[in-house]
Amino acid sequence: MRAVLVTGASSGIGYAAALELQRGGFAVYAGVRNDGDAAHLRALGDAVHPLTLDVTKPDEIAKAAERIRADALPLQAVICNAGIALGGPLEFMPLDRLRYQLEVNLVGQLAVVQAMLPSLRESRGRLVFIGSIAGRIAPPFIGPYAASKAALAALTDALRIELASSGSGVTVSLFEFGDVKTPIWEKGRTSLDRLEQQASPEQQRYYGDILDPMRNSLKNGGERGMDVAIAAHAICTAAVGARPRDRYLLGASAKIGALVALLPVHTRGKILRKAMHLPS
Repeated sequence: MRAVLVTGASSGIGYAAALELQRGGFAVYAGVRNDGDAAHLRALGDAVHPLTLDVTKPDEIAKAAERIRADALPLQAVICNAGIALGGPLEFMPLDRLRYQLEVNLVGQLAVVQAMLPSLRESRGRLVFIGSIAGRIAPPFIGPYAASKAALAALTDALRIELASSGSGVTVSLFEFGDVKTPIWEKGRTSLDRLEQQASPEQQRYYGDILDPMRNSLKNGGERGMDVAIAAHAICTAAVGARPRDRYLLGASAKIGALVALLPVHTRGKILRKAMHLPS
């Protein structure tokens, strides 16, 4: 039996990927952050092995790598799915929030990769990263998230060449999704409500008018997004199927976003403001 590590497996894409891999006969190491999520994953079957794995904690990453090596199952792939989305106007963005966004979505991804590469080199396995079309078009008010995904795309491109030139046999794939139906939309609405409650009078004066358009944007993304099972199937195919591609652009919103990204910056900005019903 071969194994796959999935980070951020407690819900959404990660959970759906763990379920599909387990059904496909793989041992799944599922990264979670609490015991409740671990219990939920254990219910999927004996082939699913929850691991306490916060990608910002080096000791948990080291323990996960040790566990996988001790079990001695060939590591077919690592699916780097763990991530968060923090938003708000950059003018008032606490820098600690920006640092945490990058720590989870960028630095933490590389930390996991570094720990797992010895096992992946032995099996000539695969790395699969979950990016976003936001890394190409940078929608307003999710600047920290977009920045993390743009940086992740650069990191994967460099890593792909480095691993190929070192004879590792490890492939690197990046998924650039648009809207996917996951709990991230509800989390976004909760975050937006908290932002409104904590806003200073100055923040309200400058940005109060954008809250309702942002709520509508989150609502539309959750309703119109790609089914999470479709996204998970594509990811699992890249992880364990034949001939993985370097990049995957999936979903109608992702393909539209890729076209918008080719337009002049000023034109792109006008399209984004209109699409999100933002004041001009």
